[in-house]
Amino acid sequence: MEETKKNETITEENMGIDQGTETEAKEPNERLMNSVRKIAIPVAAQCMLQSSFSIIDQIMIGQLGSTSIAAVGLAAKFSSIFSVVVAAVGTVAGIMIAQYIGAGDKKESGRGFTVNLLVAAAIAIIFMALCLGVPQHIIGLYVKDASTIQEAAVYLRIISFTFIPIAGSTLVSTWLRCNEKASIPLIASLAAVVCNTGLNYILIFGKLGFAPMGSRGAGYATVASQLANFLIMLVGMLVVNRRGNHPIYLSAHLQKMTAREYLMILFPILVNEFLWSLGENVYAAIYGHLGTDSVAAMTLTNPIQGLMIGALSGLAGAAGVIIGKQLGKKNFDRAYADARKLLLMGLVGALALSVLLLAMRGLYVGIYRVDESVKQTASQILVAFAIICPVKVLNMILGGGIIRSGGDTKTVMCIDLTGTWIFGVPLGLLTAYVFHLSIPYVYFILSLEEVIRLLISLVIFRRKKWMQNLS
Repeated sequence: MEETKKNETITEENMGIDQGTETEAKEPNERLMNSVRKIAIPVAAQCMLQSSFSIIDQIMIGQLGSTSIAAVGLAAKFSSIFSVVVAAVGTVAGIMIAQYIGAGDKKESGRGFTVNLLVAAAIAIIFMALCLGVPQHIIGLYVKDASTIQEAAVYLRIISFTFIPIAGSTLVSTWLRCNEKASIPLIASLAAVVCNTGLNYILIFGKLGFAPMGSRGAGYATVASQLANFLIMLVGMLVVNRRGNHPIYLSAHLQKMTAREYLMILFPILVNEFLWSLGENVYAAIYGHLGTDSVAAMTLTNPIQGLMIGALSGLAGAAGVIIGKQLGKKNFDRAYADARKLLLMGLVGALALSVLLLAMRGLYVGIYRVDESVKQTASQILVAFAIICPVKVLNMILGGGIIRSGGDTKTVMCIDLTGTWIFGVPLGLLTAYVFHLSIPYVYFILSLEEVIRLLISLVIFRRKKWMQNLS
């Protein structure tokens, strides 16, 4: 459903650049790169550090065998539903905070932070209750092997205690990012990784007098490190507030947006992220149907996939803030020009990382103590991921940052659900249950839904209807 259009030439006039001196012409580019340095680089580093949580867990748990790898991977797959839902609330908070800061209304940006923090906390409590109450039933949706279900259920129950600190750190990180203090979440994530690594070694293998705990030890380490992550971020936020440059206005009452208008932004994102994540869990169930070794192979690739996407996620985060502030100022031409440049940066970065992954994938899978067949399958999955990665990154920047920055969350919801449920899930079911293909082919074919989403997103991006001012 791609529309054919002539390539637009962005002149200095429609980019919003004044026809003046060479210095004046350079100012917009300098401003953009300065914002990218302040936001995108710390956010990318933070996401990579958070992804390293999984890599560290997988490497250490990988010494325990395929069952433990599969158990941790399946538990993490369900907890990822919570992660994307609470991230959706963080996205709404980012839209509101960035636009109100751009409009010069810090009080309303503070109210937006407070409202979304309360919503995120409520969601965390609901998910935590489910994981504590019926963990075996949850894991049983993915796999039928009794030993895998038992180990995964124990791990899921433990990591459910991370949900509340994750909710808090997501909102605090969003506030800091919108105020161009993204280095604080980066520092917090670095400290959390150090904590996670040390506790993993001690608790998984039984060091310093502790009994070996296996996957349970990895769960306890994750809880402690996520709590440390939140507390450090919270202290940083309070320090920024105390200095007075970025005061926090705590109030659950929005003045420039009605409850209905807020829900019109929040609800499509919540539905989108929940159903998208549910689709990802359907994919996990499809992989589970292919056997424990297939699940183990896919689980081995998840951390490196997260690391690569995390390396470029900063551009999506930066896009939401940079473009949102320009829309708040009603600088629509500048917002569009900046968005094009951010997309180009993402494409170049993704292509470079894909080439690097293809060259280094053998070294990565060789770290794990699993059967040679599992390593070979994981390597094939990484090839498929490297091919589709640039498309994933462009979708992340467009849907996760640019189009949403104007509050057009309903359109993003329609794009994502079309890709996942009309193309991705049917392709996955067809290739696994009808054609009985192996997991690398199943993964690659269902991932082609990313191409459909990108084509639709580019059409919407070029029409510019997403550029809206919340005020």
